[in-house]
Amino acid sequence: MNQQQLERMHSDLGFIAALDQSGGSTPKALRAYGLDETAYANDEEMFDCVHQMRTRIIKTPSFNKDGILAAILFENTMDRMIDGKYTADYLWQEKGIVPILKIDKGLAEEKNHVKLMKPIPNLAETLKHAVEDRNIFGTKERSVIYDYDEQGIRDVIAQQFDIALQVWNAGAVAIIEPEVDIHNPHKAESEAFMLEVINEHLAKLDSDVKVMFKLTIPTVNNLYADLMKDPHVVRVVALSGGYSQDEACQLLSLNHGMIASFSRAFAQDLRYQQTDEEFDATVKAAIAKIYAASIA
Repeated sequence: MNQQQLERMHSDLGFIAALDQSGGSTPKALRAYGLDETAYANDEEMFDCVHQMRTRIIKTPSFNKDGILAAILFENTMDRMIDGKYTADYLWQEKGIVPILKIDKGLAEEKNHVKLMKPIPNLAETLKHAVEDRNIFGTKERSVIYDYDEQGIRDVIAQQFDIALQVWNAGAVAIIEPEVDIHNPHKAESEAFMLEVINEHLAKLDSDVKVMFKLTIPTVNNLYADLMKDPHVVRVVALSGGYSQDEACQLLSLNHGMIASFSRAFAQDLRYQQTDEEFDATVKAAIAKIYAASIA
C-alpha cells in the first residue's frame, strides 16, 4: 500500500470527486452532460463518450490536488488511458490525486427495507488486477437503506465489512458505503442504529485494518464525530444522495470533519458544448464550493 496516499487520505484537506457512474447510470450522466443517445450506437461507444467526459474533467487545470484528494473510477475507466498512462497513474503522477475503484455490481432486490449489493463475481481477481497492475489505492461499494429495519441494517453492514476485509487483504482500503436514502421516513433512527452496528463491527477488526466510510449527510449534525476518531477509520466522506450541489454543501458544512464525495452534485453544471475555458471555470466553481463545505 502506498503510505503517502494513505497519509493524504487521512489528513489532507479536500474532497473526493466521484467519477464512477457505471453501465446503468451512464446514459443519464451523459444526458446531463449534453450528450443524448444519438451520440453513440452501442455500449462501447457509450463508454468511449464517458471516458472522454472524464478525461476532460481530469485534465482540466482546476481539477488538481489543491481541492481534490481522490477520484473514484469504475472498472472501464481504470483500464483506459489518459495521455499514454492508465487513468489511476495519470491521476496520481500528474495530479497528485488518489485513485479509487468502484467495485460493486449494483443493488440486489429490496428485502427488509434495504438493498444489499449483488454478488461481485471474480472479486479476488479484480482486486489483484486493480492493486498490482493499476496502482489503485482503495475501493468503493454501495448498498442502500430505505427504512428503519434492524435486520436489514445489520445485513447491509455485515456484507459491507465482509467485502471491506477482502479489499484490505488484497492490499487496498475499502470505502464502505451504506447509503441511508434521503427519503427514508425514519432516517435519523436508521442512522443511529446503523452507527451502533458499525461500531460493533469495528470493535472486532484486527488493530491494523483500515476502512473509510461514505455516508449520507446525517439528520443529526455531527452524528459521526466519534466514528472519525476510531483508529480503524481513515476518513468519513459524504455522498450527495440526490441533493443539489447547494443543498448538499449547506448540509455538509454543518458536519465538521466530514468531507464531500459528490458525483452528480459535482458535475451538475458541466456540459459537452462548453468551451474549454467555460468548462474549466465551471469545474473551478464546483470545486471551490464543495471544498469550502468540506473544510467547514
